[in-house]
Amino acid sequence: MDLKRRAQQLKVDIPAVFIALRRSETPVVAKILAGITVAYALSPIDLIPDFIPVIGLLDDVILLPGLIALTVKLIPADTFAQCRVQAQSLWSDGKPKRWYYALPIILVWLLIVFLIVKAIWL
Repeated sequence: MDLKRRAQQLKVDIPAVFIALRRSETPVVAKILAGITVAYALSPIDLIPDFIPVIGLLDDVILLPGLIALTVKLIPADTFAQCRVQAQSLWSDGKPKRWYYALPIILVWLLIVFLIVKAIWL
């Protein structure tokens, strides 16, 4: 599978993982690993700091997809297949079908902007 297809598959797999985490059939280990993945993705602390040219960003490019892939492997195949179908139904042409699906992302960005403005003014 080429890189472009993998990136497109991640667009479906990430929402599918989120959907799978809410299901009782998903093992606790997969839920914990998904939590670690999200915490690492949102954390300002990386294994290799981002200010190091090229190598600093490689850990995000390699580690995060690897953690997602491991989480997917821990979810039973039939459960994840159902979650993928459900996740695909939420999107059309690479965009959410309903505008309010973007609210969590908008709220995170507003929080980041607020914290930056607060840090500058203090």
